Amino acid sequence: MESRKCLDCGNPVKGRIDKKFCSDYCRNSFNNKVNKESKNLIRNINNRLRKNYKILSDLNHLGKTKVTRTRLYDKGFDFQLFTSLYKTKTGNTYFYIYDQGYLGLENEMYLLIKRDS
Repeated sequence: MESRKCLDCGNPVKGRIDKKFCSDYCRNSFNNKVNKESKNLIRNINNRLRKNYKILSDLNHLGKTKVTRTRLYDKGFDFQLFTSLYKTKTGNTYFYIYDQGYLGLENEMYLLIKRDS
């Protein structure tokens, strides 16, 4: 009978016939290697969203305030990342990062708002 080998380390696998790994460590290690690229992408995007959220939260203490585009840029805000959009009947588009939102105004000003839960 041919012995089965662990997909991660190559050691013999004992136990159930459909078992693929010799230990939980090898199973986790193998799956982490397989999913590394997609997890890194998600982790990087989440980190950038978290940074944007913190910037909006720090600037918007009262729940509604105006700031300049330059001030947001200087703090490292990334305008390409947001979690949702809200279009009003008047045609304004609010960009949200979770419950913190912003609306582009004239003269490179932005209205920062916090959505009520």
